[in-house]
Amino acid sequence: MIDVNNPLVLASKSPRRKQICELSDIPYEVFVIETEETVNPQLNVEDVPVSIATEKMNAVKAQFSLEDRTILAADTVVELDGKIIGKPKDRNEAIETLRFLSGRTHRVITGIALYTPEQTHLFSETTYVSFSRLSDEQITYYVDKYAPYDKAGAYAIQEWIGAVGIHEIKGDYYNVMGLPIQKIIPLLSLSM
Repeated sequence: MIDVNNPLVLASKSPRRKQICELSDIPYEVFVIETEETVNPQLNVEDVPVSIATEKMNAVKAQFSLEDRTILAADTVVELDGKIIGKPKDRNEAIETLRFLSGRTHRVITGIALYTPEQTHLFSETTYVSFSRLSDEQITYYVDKYAPYDKAGAYAIQEWIGAVGIHEIKGDYYNVMGLPIQKIIPLLSLSM
């Protein structure tokens, strides 16, 4: 049971995932082990973030001997035209990524690996995000002001670009932030 005496182990350093747990009143503590996050080209796009999340979950479980705790790991990718778009390496890549997404609809896929002492749940959630046509000035303003280098697809929906540049989403808003919390809550045994 997850409560303040036995909080969820969040295998992520993402401030957005922490924020979603806090919004959902889920007590948590962060344990992170850096993993390779390599993409297996044999996997379907939907399975890539699940595979990476599973690596994160297993690394934390093994390193900290947490077999008796509930562990949540996640990974988010952006996909358009069959291309997985990860985190940009630098300013130029962030600008090019946003130009690629501009005026188009892409998929945000979050893979979840949720370990409980009783069962492991592995799944992904997909949300469709449609950008308006962005000008080069809007793109460079966003990249220079918000430095979205730690975000898949080079953007965060909860920032300026979400308010100004995204005209439609189909699916879970919180999934785009990095955690499909409505799918996770029923799998947790919460003590409120």
